[in-house]
Amino acid sequence: MMESAIDAPPQAADDRVGGAVTLRAATAVDAARVHRLITDNLVAGHLLPRPLGEVELHVPRFLVAAAGDRIVGCGELARLSPAIGEVRSLVVDRAHRGAGLGRRLLRALVDDARRQGFPTVCAFTHRARPFVRAGFSIVPHTWVPEKIATDCHRCEWFRRCGQYAVVLSLGAAPPARTR
Repeated sequence: MMESAIDAPPQAADDRVGGAVTLRAATAVDAARVHRLITDNLVAGHLLPRPLGEVELHVPRFLVAAAGDRIVGCGELARLSPAIGEVRSLVVDRAHRGAGLGRRLLRALVDDARRQGFPTVCAFTHRARPFVRAGFSIVPHTWVPEKIATDCHRCEWFRRCGQYAVVLSLGAAPPARTR
């Protein structure tokens, strides 16, 4: 198994609210705070619900953005198949938005997918623009049958999904654009 970027040393940068925000691997201690961040952002309709037990089970796959002892952003890289990794539950706390933190998280997750050997990364999102800016393309959902077989067929919104499917080929991935 290849080394994960999530296992790499934390990366720090200042954000617009003041103070350093560090990207690091999530730990079991972070699971409840990651779940709360996801749950707090369900109202906006940009995320699908994730039960706490599921977050606890998969917390090693999460990357978090920490400002001191607060989790202010997160994202997960899930293996759908040997050929495709999925970025899931990518979210930044409202007070920390607009400073490029979501872009940093996405870039780190894509780098991790590349290191793990995934030829393709996908995401299903209500907001395609940040992904398109990072080099992803909007595609029909049927282009990602692994996602349909794994999750979509059980979803209450199946067949009337409001999300965009986006994919990025890592063989020809352009560098993410920055502002």
